[in-house]
Amino acid sequence: MNIHTKTAVDSIKRSPFQAVSAIFVLSLTFFVATVVSILLYSSNQTLLYFETRPQIISFIKNDATSEDVTTLKNKLGMDSRLKDIKYVTKEEALEIYKKATEDNPLLADLVSPSIFPASLEFSVKDLKLAEQVISEVKGEKVVERVDFTANSGGEKTLNEVVERLKSVSNYLRIGGLSFVSALFLTSFFVLLVIISMRMSSRKGEMEILSLIGATPAFVRRPIVIESLIYSVTGVVIGFTLSFISFLFVAPNMLTYFGEIPVLPKDPTQFFVLFSIILGVELVTGFIIALGGSLIAVKRSFKKVR
Repeated sequence: MNIHTKTAVDSIKRSPFQAVSAIFVLSLTFFVATVVSILLYSSNQTLLYFETRPQIISFIKNDATSEDVTTLKNKLGMDSRLKDIKYVTKEEALEIYKKATEDNPLLADLVSPSIFPASLEFSVKDLKLAEQVISEVKGEKVVERVDFTANSGGEKTLNEVVERLKSVSNYLRIGGLSFVSALFLTSFFVLLVIISMRMSSRKGEMEILSLIGATPAFVRRPIVIESLIYSVTGVVIGFTLSFISFLFVAPNMLTYFGEIPVLPKDPTQFFVLFSIILGVELVTGFIIALGGSLIAVKRSFKKVR
C-alpha cells in the first residue's frame, strides 16, 4: 500500500460515520440505477416483441395449385419486410383446431381437413409496415383473405396496444432516468460535502505540506483515492444487491411473461447484460468521485491561499 492509499484509508478510519453515509447514498443510487436499467431493457424488449410479433395469416383459395402457393411463398420470402414465413396445410390447420378445442373433443370430431383452408403465415419486422403488406397480399390472385392471428380485435386494436406500450415505455424512460439523475446529483453533492469536510479538518496539514514544498498533485491524490474508494464500494454494493435480487425474481418473471423476453433466457446473455450495466456504473462512479473530489480540493486550496 503506497503512502497516498494509506493516507486515504486512515482518513476513512478517522471518520467512519461520514464514510458510511457516503457509501450508503452511493449504494442506494447505483441499486436504483441498476433496477431502472433492467426495467428499461424489459420495457424495450416487450415493446419490440409486440411490434414484431403480430402474425399475418393469408388464407389460400381452395382452387389454388401447389405451384401457385410455392410462387407466392417464394415471393414473400424475398420480401425484406417479412420474416418467419410458414406454409400451413389443411391437415395442419385441423391439428391446430383440435388443440384449440381439446377441452371439447366433440367439436373436433365434427370437422374434416377439407373445411380448413391452407394458409401462409408470416410476421412483419415493423408493425408500421403491416397495413401496406396486407394490402399487397390481398391483391394476390391465390389469396382469399388476410387476417391477424395475434389478437381478435384486428389491426386497430393491435396498434392501440402498441401505442400504449410505447407510452408506458416513454414514461418509464423519462421518469426512471429523471429519478436516477436526481440520485446521481444527490450522491455528487454528498460526496462533495464530505470531501470538503475532510479538507477543512486537514487545513493545518495542507498548510504545512504547502510550506515544505508539496505539490498540489501530492495533496490532491489521497483525496481522489478516498473518493474512488467510496464510489467503487457504493457501485459494488448497490449492483450486487440488485443483481442478487434479479437472480431470485428472474425465474418467476420469465415464467409469468412466457414468450416475452423481458430478461435474457440464456445465462450467458443474462450475465453479459449485467456486466455491461456494471461497466457503465463503474465509469459513472469514477466520474462522480473524480469530479466531486477535484472540486472540493480546488475550493480548499483557494481558502488556504
